[in-house]
Amino acid sequence: MRETIIDLNGHPTRVMQSGTEGPAILLLHGFPEYSGAWEEVMAALPNCRCYAPDQRGYGISYRPEAVEEYAAGRLARDMLDLIGALGLNRIHVVGHDWGASVAYAVAFANDPRVVSLTILNGVHPIPFQKALAAGRAQTAASQYIPWLKREGSEDILAANGFARLRALFAEGMDMSWLTGARLEAYKAAWKDATTLRAMVNWYRTSPLAVPPTGKILPDDQLPYLPADRMRVRIPHLLVWGMGDMALLPEARAGLGEFCADLTVHEIEGADHWLHHQKPAEVADLIRAFIAERD
Repeated sequence: MRETIIDLNGHPTRVMQSGTEGPAILLLHGFPEYSGAWEEVMAALPNCRCYAPDQRGYGISYRPEAVEEYAAGRLARDMLDLIGALGLNRIHVVGHDWGASVAYAVAFANDPRVVSLTILNGVHPIPFQKALAAGRAQTAASQYIPWLKREGSEDILAANGFARLRALFAEGMDMSWLTGARLEAYKAAWKDATTLRAMVNWYRTSPLAVPPTGKILPDDQLPYLPADRMRVRIPHLLVWGMGDMALLPEARAGLGEFCADLTVHEIEGADHWLHHQKPAEVADLIRAFIAERD
C-alpha cells in the first residue's frame, strides 16, 4: 500500500493506493476512521486497483470550518471529483458506515463512471429514517446521534486520550483489532478536538430525525427524502455483519424498493467492524461481485 497526495480542487487529499492493474475500486471509510481503515481489505485485493481517500474533515484532508460544508451532497461531489482527478473512467464504489452514506449519494448521481455499489453495514437514508421514526430498537440504538450533534461533543470525545470516542464505537462490538500500532495510528488521525469537530460535523449536517427512545415520529415531522432521486440504478451488493449493535437489520428493511439490482450477503460472527474482523471474506465478496460486472 502506498500513500499519495492528490490535489482535489486546490485541497491536498491523502489517498492510500494499492495494485497496478485490474478493476478500480474506491473505498470510503466511515466514522471515526480514515483511509487506513481499508488496509486489511486492500491487502486481500492484490489484483485490483484500490483507492482509499481521507474524506473531507478526516486524516490529512480538507477541513473547512463551516458545518454546512459537510453536507452529503458536497461529500459526494468530492468523491466524483476525485474519480476525475485519478483519471478513472470506470470504478466500483465501496462504502462502510458514513462512507456508505457518501457511496449512496455517489450512486444517486447516476455518473456513468460508477458501475457498481457495495455497502458494508451502512444504510440507505429512506429505510433508515423509517426505522428511526418507528421508536423501536433502532431508535434506541441511535440515541448517540443527537448527543454527537450537540455543541462541544468533540471536546468530550477527545478528553482523556479519546476515552469517550473509543467507548462510543466499541459498545457491544469486538474491538480486538484496534490495538498497538493500529490504535496509535487512529489516535494520530483523530489528533485533537478540532479534528474531531470536522468529523462530527458529518452528523450535524444530517437531516435525519432521531426521536427519543419509544417515541414514534409522524410523517409530517420527517425530513423530505425524495424517493425518485434516491434510487440505486447500478448493481448493488449489501454485506452485513449480523452482530452490529449500532445498525440493526430493521435499518435496511425495504431497501430493495429503491434498488434495480440488489444482492444481500449476511456474515455471522462479525459486527459493525466486519472489514477489520473478516477482511479476507469481505474482499472475496467484493471481488466476486465486481468480477461479474466489470
